[in-house]
Amino acid sequence: MNTFADSFATAFQLVLSGDPGLWVVVWRSLAVSATACVIASGAGLVLGAWLAVSRFAGRGALMTVLNTALAVPSVVVGLVVYLLLSRSGPLGFLGWLFSFQAMVLAQACLVLPLVTALTRQVVEDADRSHGEQLASLGAGTVMRSLLLAWDERYALLTVLITAFGRAISEVGAVMIVGGNIEGFTRVMTTAIALETSKGDLPLALGLGLVLLAVVLLLNALVALLRRWRELADSAQTTVPGAVAA
Repeated sequence: MNTFADSFATAFQLVLSGDPGLWVVVWRSLAVSATACVIASGAGLVLGAWLAVSRFAGRGALMTVLNTALAVPSVVVGLVVYLLLSRSGPLGFLGWLFSFQAMVLAQACLVLPLVTALTRQVVEDADRSHGEQLASLGAGTVMRSLLLAWDERYALLTVLITAFGRAISEVGAVMIVGGNIEGFTRVMTTAIALETSKGDLPLALGLGLVLLAVVLLLNALVALLRRWRELADSAQTTVPGAVAA
C-alpha cells in the first residue's frame, strides 16, 4: 500500500468480506476479554460494594493498595502472571502458560482493581444519600451493600463497559503470557502490533476498525439503556402525581 487512503480501503474490504484470518482473531479477542470481565466483575462488584459500606481497621491502607493497583502497568501484571504460571511458579502445574486461560487470568487481574475501585465509589456515593435509611430498617453491612449496588445497577453498567474496554485494548500482559501464537493466542491488540511491524497496514487497520466498532457499539447500548431507565423513572414519578391531583 502506497497511500493512507489505499490502506483504509483495503482494510474495509477485509472487514466486509469476512476475511477468516481477521475474524478468527476478533472472536478470540472478544472471548478472552468477555471471560476475563465476567470473572473480574463478579468479584469486583461484590468486593467494591462491600468496601463502600464497611468500616474496619486498615480500610485506609487497603484503599491505598487498591488505588495503587489501578496504576500498575499491564506489562508488570503480565510478568507477575507469567511467573505464577511458569514451570517453577506456584501455578505451574496447571500448564496454562501461552494459552487462552493465561490471557484470561492476566486480563482478569488487570481489570479487577478497576471494577472494585469504581464500584466502591458509586456505591459509597449512594450510601451517603440513603444508606442510613436502609440501616435504620435493619439492613446489615452485606445486605446494605447489595441493595445499594442493585439500586445503582445502571451506573454500574458503565463500570462494566469501562472494564471491558480496558481488557480488550490491553496488549502488554497478553503478549507476555499468551505469546501471540498464530491460531492459538493471537488477539486484536497483539495482531495489530505485529502486523504494523511487518508493514501489513491494511490488516492492522482492519483489526483497529473492528476494535473501535465493538467499543462504540457497547457504549451506544449502555447509553440507550440509561436513556430508557431515565424515561421509565420519569414515567413512574409522573403517574403518582397525576393521581394525587
